[in-house]
Amino acid sequence: MSNAFETITLTIAPPFAHVTLNRPDARNAMNAQMIRELLAAFEALADNRDVRAIVLGAAGPAFCVGGDIQEMAAVAQQSEEENIAYASRVDTLLRAVNHAPQAVIARVQGAAMGGGFGRVCVSDIAVASTDAMFGLPEVRLGLAPAMISPFVIQRLGLTRTRELMLTGQRFSAHSALDYGLLNEVCAPDELDARVNAILADLRQCSPNAIAACKRLIFEVMDKDLDATVDYRARLLLDLRRSEEGREGMMAFIEKRAPKWAG
Repeated sequence: MSNAFETITLTIAPPFAHVTLNRPDARNAMNAQMIRELLAAFEALADNRDVRAIVLGAAGPAFCVGGDIQEMAAVAQQSEEENIAYASRVDTLLRAVNHAPQAVIARVQGAAMGGGFGRVCVSDIAVASTDAMFGLPEVRLGLAPAMISPFVIQRLGLTRTRELMLTGQRFSAHSALDYGLLNEVCAPDELDARVNAILADLRQCSPNAIAACKRLIFEVMDKDLDATVDYRARLLLDLRRSEEGREGMMAFIEKRAPKWAG
């Protein structure tokens, strides 16, 4: 199944979906329309339990060079309310990707700068080709990566984030792997194969369990153990009693693949 947008493409072929940034002539710079369309795509997928993984990729040689600078300059001349609303839509999109009930896999080639860097930070698994290049160049433009900053800190930690935000330096895919931004780096001609290998693993996983794990991560992160013990215990109980939980345990006992792995 495909849905027509102007700045992205959305292809749904259960149990997976592909969301592809599609402004290659602009190196996939993010404008207001792309932000709206990305948010619409992720909102449409949020309740779709037939989809258990979303591949977030990009057409052309660059993943995403960040925000559309010409549009940002124009927006800056608008009212304070309009500027705040624009930034709020960016935040809503970042949260939608970060908290998607599916596993989100970033497939990265070429430049992933600024806002593109932020999209990688809100993915669950990120795979990049060796030609990928990363950076937070905002400080060199007299700006700051304000909207993506919480997600960058969560992904990289305070020490590395301070360095990258304050210097605006670019760094390679191998450095991004060392920093914890990426899960894998591979040759450009192996990128699709590596993404497909991850999808093959996810095909073995229960759709409801994937969604539960996503909720669990954000529920327990940075909280005291005592504050989440009831939530954790009830979640485990609910999953054990669920149809998929019973099927998964029975499949293990019977030494067969569970129904969702077909």
